[in-house]
Amino acid sequence: MKQLEEESNVQLVVNVSDARTSTTLEDVLVTYSLGSCIGVALYDPIARLAGLLHYQLPTSTLDPQKAKENPHMFADTGMQFLLGEMESRGGQRRRMKVKLAGAAQMLNDANLFNIGKRNHAAIRKVLWQHGMFLEAEEIGGAIPRTMYLRASDGGVTIRSQQHTREL
Repeated sequence: MKQLEEESNVQLVVNVSDARTSTTLEDVLVTYSLGSCIGVALYDPIARLAGLLHYQLPTSTLDPQKAKENPHMFADTGMQFLLGEMESRGGQRRRMKVKLAGAAQMLNDANLFNIGKRNHAAIRKVLWQHGMFLEAEEIGGAIPRTMYLRASDGGVTIRSQQHTREL
């Protein structure tokens, strides 16, 4: 974790319904407050290209107009956008390492909506459709997480409350 806190690293914040990429080795992409949302970390070790998506909802069919305005809001359109961006920068999806975090049950909604579970199912389907395989994940529970992706090596660190671990 010390590596994330060194002053030489530059943190690039990925907001809710946002995505960023980087090939700058000193960069650390970070997204905060992953509750029922999911953070998708992609890393191509040959291109040394990191990408991070923070999406809120499972499918753009829920609101096609919002998907046009902000494709990062949804698993399907957000991944399509991020993959397109990474491929335009030399990344190849067959080489990409995929790690996920989030999908917590944040509110006591008596399981009426299950957004976290629906988000997780949606991203698994999108990965399958693109022939991509999941390397690691920290999914579920009832606490928010912060996800860090190092552009130098594709390492992912998850922080939740007092816990920090490599994914």
